[in-house]
Amino acid sequence: MHILIIEDEYKTALFLAKGLKEEGFVIDIAVNGMDGQHNIDHIHYDLIILDVMLPEKDGWSILTDLRLSQKQIPVLLLTARDAVEDKVKGLELGADDYLVKPFAFSELLARIRSILRRGPVREINIVTIADLEVDAIKHRVKRNGARIDLTPKEFQLLLLMARRQGEVLSRTFIAEQVWDINFNSDTNVVDVAVRRLRRKVDDDFEHKLIHTVRGVGYVFEKR
Repeated sequence: MHILIIEDEYKTALFLAKGLKEEGFVIDIAVNGMDGQHNIDHIHYDLIILDVMLPEKDGWSILTDLRLSQKQIPVLLLTARDAVEDKVKGLELGADDYLVKPFAFSELLARIRSILRRGPVREINIVTIADLEVDAIKHRVKRNGARIDLTPKEFQLLLLMARRQGEVLSRTFIAEQVWDINFNSDTNVVDVAVRRLRRKVDDDFEHKLIHTVRGVGYVFEKR
């Protein structure tokens, strides 16, 4: 698991990095908001630990831009701001949890593990990638402005992959999420469904979005 710590108190950042590395996490540190934003834009993270009061770009702005970009990276806000309105603001902007300084490392670790165990990411009603738009409310899919008709299961499969764009999804995970059944490992139901979806979503378009990760599963992203 790759975690980004955006924290301008360098000693605090080093303390967190040391403890989390000992727990098996891979850690990057950014000591100001602009460096943190640069890392988010160019590196995939499983979780971000984000201070609110940062030089160059504050944590509120980073969190807002992150959610507007539809990147569903979990965010744990770590800050000295303990007012109820600050906690509410953070959660409304899309934070997954809020921990006030000073804190016990054991509590931080427990909250990180809880966030990472939650499974499905925050749901977005309209997901876009490249020229594809998936509307979860209207069950409508468009690509390059043209309507694409999908069966209910095809739509559910596409929505799952689109909401988790950039993540490699195993066949077992897809089967559990779309069909709510633990399929046997030798079944090809997922592969068949993905092939049918590809014909409708990818075949007639220049940029392919559904990609096979050999021996693992599928990833949904523009390449």
